[in-house]
Amino acid sequence: MPESRDKTPIALTPAQMMHRAARIEDWLHDRREGFARKRGYRPMVIPFTGYGSTGWVRILCRVLLAKPEKPGSVPREKKPRTDGRDAGIRGWRSFTSVPVKAVIVTIEISGEIHEVEADRGGVVDAVVQVSLTPGWHVARLHTENSAVQEAPVLIVAPGTTRGIVSDVDDTVMVTTLPRPLLAAWNTFVLDEHARVPTPGMAVFLERLAAASPGAPVIYLSTGAWNVAPTLTRFLSRNLYPSGALLLTDWGPTHDRLFRSGREHKRENLRRLALEFPDMRWILIGDDGQHDEAIYSEFMQEFPGSVAAVAIRQLSPSEAVLAGSRSKDAVEGTEESPWVYGPDGSSLANQLAEYGLL
Repeated sequence: MPESRDKTPIALTPAQMMHRAARIEDWLHDRREGFARKRGYRPMVIPFTGYGSTGWVRILCRVLLAKPEKPGSVPREKKPRTDGRDAGIRGWRSFTSVPVKAVIVTIEISGEIHEVEADRGGVVDAVVQVSLTPGWHVARLHTENSAVQEAPVLIVAPGTTRGIVSDVDDTVMVTTLPRPLLAAWNTFVLDEHARVPTPGMAVFLERLAAASPGAPVIYLSTGAWNVAPTLTRFLSRNLYPSGALLLTDWGPTHDRLFRSGREHKRENLRRLALEFPDMRWILIGDDGQHDEAIYSEFMQEFPGSVAAVAIRQLSPSEAVLAGSRSKDAVEGTEESPWVYGPDGSSLANQLAEYGLL
């Protein structure tokens, strides 16, 4: 803490305690927001899938500035292409939108109204108290004078003992790029229709979900919330089971220049274990990142919360691009087996031997 001339500590304001990069980012967003509003742009809520229990629900969405559609016009994302394909969407477009920080979002669910505040990246990640029956429900979200958007929410039934957590890159989606270039390419360049699903993984996850009706499916990734709509369309188009995306915000934090993807995964796994203390999770990842180490740490911290771990092994070429395979291979137990395989079919066959499919 800085000191005055007489050595008396000087208390810093929250803004002064923020990392310089975060202050610069906030200044830039403020300038862009002011400019966009002058051009007639208005807040728009981007809803994401949420989850919860019969007494609470976790609402996820993001607030961006968007140009209002002209009366009678066809929304840009619904305009057909001349080649018969849906509109191709480059990842960089999702990063040119202007987030709206500290805006109040109104949540209507189960006949009740709640108000929450978006964070400095325009992201809402809030828990509200509700009384809902198990199954899928809809939360209606809006802010200021924006249109109402509907966010699907899965309410987990009491007594549900199985859940599924899956990584995204190199687990449900083949990336085949060097790690230093992977995030930039997938985020800013790649057309969403060019993303390739991992062989057999959609069927594997669908079988897991079917084997445990009502089990929540969580896609836990270090990707930014900016690409959530793209990932949602990818998962739906390739027939992955519906579930919540748990991503991270883009850019610096209050105290760091770069966000920690590993800590993001650790925090959300701990949160899931505390939210559903009686649930045992099937954790799915790959051996090209740190999934094995993260899942192993989680199993040590919450030994009763892991039903099994399934690790997709990268091909030799994928391993080279990923910077070699992880050296964190773990021996499972009879109660919490670890299985390894190159694709979804192999992993499914092994888990079936343990009676998990």
